[in-house]
Amino acid sequence: MKWGAAFLILVYIALLLIYTSGSTKPFEEVAASVETLIDKENLVKQDAQALKRYYGLNSADYEGVLFYSAEFSISAQEVLLIEVKTEQQVQEVRDAVEERLESRKNTFEGYAPEQAQLIKQAQTQVRGKFVFMAVSPEAEAYAAAFTKGL
Repeated sequence: MKWGAAFLILVYIALLLIYTSGSTKPFEEVAASVETLIDKENLVKQDAQALKRYYGLNSADYEGVLFYSAEFSISAQEVLLIEVKTEQQVQEVRDAVEERLESRKNTFEGYAPEQAQLIKQAQTQVRGKFVFMAVSPEAEAYAAAFTKGL
């Protein structure tokens, strides 16, 4: 009985370490695995100014940033991938993402419930130094590509 419990604890720890580990791949390679799937008819690659405006984050503070959002403000679709430089930045980016999602949800709930629903179904992940977020009908596919690309 004791050995069974010890074995289960070891399996749990191993799975936890695998899940929280990041990647040794360069940012460009991880970003490319997501970027190839992005619907570029509906999403436009954004610059550092847009990241600052929408998330309050300075792209120069991070190893890499990939940010796509809808061309028009009537769509809530966004894809964000950031590789942080330090572990302390993970929480900063997570907080900015959560704040953005909450703000967007409040904006869309009144007049575009289908967009608000997309936001509620957003895919967010933190894997090591990578923070990923997708609001899209294809959010699960983007998240799977991110995980596979690590």
